[in-house]
Amino acid sequence: MKFLKWRQTAYSVINGLLLALTVWSCGSSDTKTNTDKTDSLPKQANSKPVGKTQKQKILFYGNSLTAGYGVEPSQAFPALIGQKIDSAGLNYSIVNAGLSGETTAGGKSRIGWVLRQPVDVFVLELGGNDGLRGLPLAATRQNLQAIMDTVRQKSPQAIIVLAGMQIPPNMGTSYTKEFKGLFSELATKNKAVLIPFLLESVGGIPKLNQPDGIHPTPAGHKIVANTVWKIIRPLLK
Repeated sequence: MKFLKWRQTAYSVINGLLLALTVWSCGSSDTKTNTDKTDSLPKQANSKPVGKTQKQKILFYGNSLTAGYGVEPSQAFPALIGQKIDSAGLNYSIVNAGLSGETTAGGKSRIGWVLRQPVDVFVLELGGNDGLRGLPLAATRQNLQAIMDTVRQKSPQAIIVLAGMQIPPNMGTSYTKEFKGLFSELATKNKAVLIPFLLESVGGIPKLNQPDGIHPTPAGHKIVANTVWKIIRPLLK
């Protein structure tokens, strides 16, 4: 009898242990499953910080002067404008869409592609190559107008800044005068902001230009940047 009681007691203990192990095992499995589900959820840490706003965009659209022909990209006047913006703590980024050799016709053909993203300030520096080549000014005027029309269509909120240019008198007095005047006419017509002469205090000064007499040196670009900055700084919020 004592043996039977001992055996029943042992069986009870063993069954209790097995039951406890089963419960523990199930609980452990549920915990692991919940952990796996938690790990598969999207991480909140990768979300964008609250309070940071996207930078507004200034697009410089021009020829070799904008592209910085003959100097380092960081020495071209658009990059120098970018440095001034950073120093002033303004929330703008710079895009240099200059292309060496570009005419107004070429600029007209690629403007739609360049404006795939909206811009806030559009600086138009084209026409110099037209003038140096003696191209018909009626076509130059039409092309510049078409470019500005596209900007208005693609980025209605954008401020357009038109860079005025001048050319040497070797094309004749009449042509030279009309070329100079078309920029102010277009600026008035389109309510654009005018830079009277992009190369003010640089054009025609040998020490500020490369041997070709057309493209500014790094020192020349610094002066150009100051000329542009005086015009666009009041436009930036």
